[in-house]
Amino acid sequence: MTLASRRQFIHSLAALAATPVLPAMAQAPAGAWPQRPIELIVPFAAGGGTDVLARALAEVARKHLPQDLIVLNRAGASGAVGWTELANARPDGYKIGIITVELTMIPHMGLTKISSDAVLPVARLNADPATIAVRADSPYRSIEELIAAARKDEAAVRIGNAGPGSLGHLAAAALQDKAGVKFNHAPYRGANPAVLDLLGGHIEAVAVTPVEVATYVAAGKIRPLAIMAEQRIQAGWEAVPTLKERGIDLLIGGWRGLAVPRNTPDAVVQTLRKAMALTLKDPVLRETMAKQNMGEGYLDQPEFKAVIDRDNAVFKQLVDKLGIKA
Repeated sequence: MTLASRRQFIHSLAALAATPVLPAMAQAPAGAWPQRPIELIVPFAAGGGTDVLARALAEVARKHLPQDLIVLNRAGASGAVGWTELANARPDGYKIGIITVELTMIPHMGLTKISSDAVLPVARLNADPATIAVRADSPYRSIEELIAAARKDEAAVRIGNAGPGSLGHLAAAALQDKAGVKFNHAPYRGANPAVLDLLGGHIEAVAVTPVEVATYVAAGKIRPLAIMAEQRIQAGWEAVPTLKERGIDLLIGGWRGLAVPRNTPDAVVQTLRKAMALTLKDPVLRETMAKQNMGEGYLDQPEFKAVIDRDNAVFKQLVDKLGIKA
């Protein structure tokens, strides 16, 4: 090295040493989630209670997420078709789904290998009691009259439900066990087709949740006979008795929640948790739910996980007791 180059090198080192050391600048992610619309799987037919809630949720969530939720109905196998698609989806946050209490029921009946462990819960969206309802012009004016008809002829009372292993199916099966009768269970691909067949006079009753018949109850076309809750509910159902009031000690209810595929990045999950907390508190959504007689019941992820674990245990015991298998 020449004397001139040595001097230049020493000068450069001195200049570098005199330069203050600055902290490294944090690098923003290449693209924060979400960058495109998010598909929201609804595992039941359009028009049912789960679909109604999902579409209302998607509309209000636009205020709290930078991209739209696009509802995809994937009906079949009491929800298992949609949940299988959700569980097998790429865990990138662009395909999420609605799960319901049936996910803690149908595995115990042998209807599917899918279980609640196959997905990651995010938040519970609502909770509802089960109800038994008939057409407004039905000859059955009370739950006692419906039970009496089934006791006389078990083929006479066809009760529609959202599919084998659905909340309605289990609710009606539990009721017949408590009452010592037999119903003629009629499974459908979702609650709405069952309700439409009730209106068409093809079945005598449905076992659903209030939201799935609320519009028709308000219009005077369907009459609920009883609900399976601790106490009566509001929004035009104040006159509907609980089964406990009628001497039948039976409490069965359902819930709907949001879930994502397992291994979804925590950042996505946290964003969804925050968005759901805001969406479920939004007055617009709460008003829509109230009009549909849809019970509130928001729970954040930890509490929701605890409910799922509890229901798995409760419904396994009930399914085993009643001997309900596919």
